Amino acid sequence: MSLSLAKDKIRFLLLEGVHPIAKQALNEAGYTTVTCCAEALNPDDLSEQIKDIHFLGIRSRTQITQSILQHAPKLTGIGCFCIGTNQVDTTTAAACGIPVFNAPYANTRSVAELVLAEIIFLMRGIPKRNAAAHRGQWLKDAKASHEVRGKTLGIIGYGHIGSQLGILAEGLGMRVKYFDIESKLPLGNAQAVENIQALLSGSDVVSLHVPETPDTECMINVDTLSLMKPGAHLI
Repeated sequence: MSLSLAKDKIRFLLLEGVHPIAKQALNEAGYTTVTCCAEALNPDDLSEQIKDIHFLGIRSRTQITQSILQHAPKLTGIGCFCIGTNQVDTTTAAACGIPVFNAPYANTRSVAELVLAEIIFLMRGIPKRNAAAHRGQWLKDAKASHEVRGKTLGIIGYGHIGSQLGILAEGLGMRVKYFDIESKLPLGNAQAVENIQALLSGSDVVSLHVPETPDTECMINVDTLSLMKPGAHLI
């Protein structure tokens, strides 16, 4: 792309409901040709739309394949408004000279809060009782319903999300243990364990926060599940 190309000639395509502040920031910087779509596009529509696009912004649903990139002669950069970039054929993108960016901190707190809510729901048996209430049944007993205070949370993958989750869980009185393939400095009173087996067998709740790689494929299987406590929860 020529550096002399006027800003109003540079075209942006933002898919999957990227927050309006992105378009606002681009407009304020002088880029006025910004198209926004609330949903992902199917491959045929995306191939057509991307022909004149210089910059593409996506989330996790849009798949940028080699075929799609072949229809994007002007594409200069791809921004993934999420943590990963596995939805993009980065090998082909690199061969085309198209950098691919992600947003590793964008949803850290949101995901950690969501997992914490799931832990509370599961430990208190809310999903089962909620479904029964909608069927007109009132499950008054507290069987298999527990406070999270004093329970052990095992975190597999102590990165940005896992470590934030540990801090939030400690605030509710949970004991936090974690396992990571890299040595990580614990936050708060979290304790590192030597292997996944020890983590699974000693936790009341286990939460996974690892990237999708060949090493993590089928990490949880019949053998690892058999190590978990009866009644333990896996997120």
